[in-house]
Amino acid sequence: MGGRHVHGARRLLEGTLEGLPEEDLVRAARTVVARLGAPERLPALVRELAAGVGDPAGCALLSYRHVLGFDKLLLVDGGPRHMLRAHIWHPGSRGAGREDIHNHRSPLASYVVRGTLGMELYEPVRSAGGGGLAASWYRESLSDEEGHWLLEPAGPARLRLTQNAEYAAGSGYGLPSYALHRAWCASAETTVTLFLETGSGRRTYTDVFAEAEAEADAGGRAEAVAKRPMEVKEYLAELESLLALISARS
Repeated sequence: MGGRHVHGARRLLEGTLEGLPEEDLVRAARTVVARLGAPERLPALVRELAAGVGDPAGCALLSYRHVLGFDKLLLVDGGPRHMLRAHIWHPGSRGAGREDIHNHRSPLASYVVRGTLGMELYEPVRSAGGGGLAASWYRESLSDEEGHWLLEPAGPARLRLTQNAEYAAGSGYGLPSYALHRAWCASAETTVTLFLETGSGRRTYTDVFAEAEAEADAGGRAEAVAKRPMEVKEYLAELESLLALISARS
């Protein structure tokens, strides 16, 4: 089942983000998500998807409540190269606090459609006695059969904060795959971001850093966390809710 806005988004992704080195890819991805997230474009795309255009069954299987504290809805599945998603952060809901510090499997760009997103950037402290934030380092991967999150302890680490920023609606950022960051809802209203992971060189794992003090309070981390994909009916209902959110933005 086709649709003009879904096809247009696919053409933009495929025509803009092919064959670029990572630094140029990050810049191009920022431009793409800003264009797709514009108020005259994104509601029309989400409206088509909520009506069943595209591949709702396939997208529902890759949509879920993320372990890092937000709802993750796949909008356009571009195979191994491009994944366009909506991230919905609900203030005050369980798990809506700050994420663990982490990187990604591929370069990314994010555009704030509604609300405000807070974000911190970090770098590893390489020298002994260099100070910084004490953390437990994990390597996160996906299980072969169920696709659940697997966390493998990789030892202690120390990280240094390099940037603390807030992104209001209409702004965004791009990051290379190796960049360490964490984000959170920084407004009293629900925050919505359009999120694009892109590139052909996806890594098999990401690095996750849990603050040592917070982890001690929580009693450590489970080795595996179940990922529950959405049912098609649930996915379409979430798209309807997303449409209401982004249509009501100022």
